[in-house]
Amino acid sequence: MRQDRLAALLHTIRPRPVQFSGKALGGCLFSHYQPLTIAALGCAFASACILVGFLVIRPAWSTVTKAVLLLGLGVFPICAAAAGNVQGYERTKARAFCGNCHVMTAHRDDSDDPTSTSLSSRHARNKLFGDENCYTCHEDYGMFGTVLTKLGGMRHVWLYYTEYRNTTIAEAKETIHLLQPFPNENCMQCHSTKPKLWLEIPDHRETLNDLRADRISCASAGCHGFAHPNFRPARDATLDPAKKAAGTL
Repeated sequence: MRQDRLAALLHTIRPRPVQFSGKALGGCLFSHYQPLTIAALGCAFASACILVGFLVIRPAWSTVTKAVLLLGLGVFPICAAAAGNVQGYERTKARAFCGNCHVMTAHRDDSDDPTSTSLSSRHARNKLFGDENCYTCHEDYGMFGTVLTKLGGMRHVWLYYTEYRNTTIAEAKETIHLLQPFPNENCMQCHSTKPKLWLEIPDHRETLNDLRADRISCASAGCHGFAHPNFRPARDATLDPAKKAAGTL
């Protein structure tokens, strides 16, 4: 009996796999980008060891000492910062990261829903997008796209903590809007509007110039439906033809 209780106790405290980017992982420390994590921690640890060793041992001021300090004060910290920044950048591209704010859970849940016919969910099921479908569709594709996208993300973080942190989902649907209309140019990074198969569809052919000029939105009620129909205000509920648009992407 005592052994059974001990086994049950050990089972309850056994480390569980953690979830990251839709995958179960065996440890709490390592993530999908394990090499970068190890590199950053390894460089930081090596730098700390060198600095502590120098302060404790106080070696003679020689060429070797200078070279080692260069590693501890320069090379290793720079490598740790670089690996950490790349790790952080890659992490922010995941849909799980985008859905961390409670006002974004509806978007995340819809993308994760295998039965949803929304644009976001269909793109999430596409292996070319996967769990980075939010970033792929919303990133800026200009020359400084990555920087501008991350600056826009920081603006979202600021607004969330200063204005929307305590906003309910119902209130968010009425008050949170896109800063500017979603550009068709982002859609055309994949759907170029040039292939023959695309142009064979009458609606595409007839609205080609308007689509390229952003006069008609691909992600609108008149075309493929809203990307996030579940987050539309109640007054827009009748405008969403998502079910009719299923399979037209």
